[in-house]
Amino acid sequence: MQPSTTIPQYLRDTYWWAYVHPRAVRFFERQWLVNLILWGNFAKLRDAALDALGEELPGRTLQIACVYGDFTPRAAARLTRDATLDVVDVLPIQLANLRRKLPRDCAVNLVHRDASDLRFADASYDRVVLFFLLHEMPLEVRRRTLAEAMRVVKPGGRVVIVDYHRPAWWHPLRPLMRLILRRFEPFAMDLWSHEVREWVPGVSAGSIEKRTYWGGLYQELRIRA
Repeated sequence: MQPSTTIPQYLRDTYWWAYVHPRAVRFFERQWLVNLILWGNFAKLRDAALDALGEELPGRTLQIACVYGDFTPRAAARLTRDATLDVVDVLPIQLANLRRKLPRDCAVNLVHRDASDLRFADASYDRVVLFFLLHEMPLEVRRRTLAEAMRVVKPGGRVVIVDYHRPAWWHPLRPLMRLILRRFEPFAMDLWSHEVREWVPGVSAGSIEKRTYWGGLYQELRIRA
């Protein structure tokens, strides 16, 4: 792990109950609970993100932020020989939690770093993935994080994003999800009001593939650098 990185105040204020407090980590690190939070869609969305990255992952892959559940172990299982997966997170407790889920001999490097200030070299990764991260960030942090993701991916590489999306008007859970997100995920409503491409610098609409899932409540983006 790298030298200490300050935990952003918005995380302390907004997400202490989900990611920061040790009891939160112990509570939420349950596969069935993560699946329940996503209304039974965790496996589908996890596999969509992994398939967007590639059936095999040669070279260098970057995952921005840890994820509850088995997303990272499954990504690590796709690494080819001599390939590596770097996972960055601003919370040491999340990195420690992820380490406990990984096989001892897997080629995963855990890096204590802020997503909005990666401090990696330009064009140093073949692919980057952000799995349910953007909705947890205030607008300016989200913009900087996406700029960093685009900066560190190689030309021709891919940035994969899976996150919330505004559901169709007929979605039976739309009113409930609006209440849940406004109460517990206050930054998530930005993804209901805006397209992610509005926050990605220097990328044309033609470079972004978008798919939605489960009545539009979730989205997957593949951005070609």
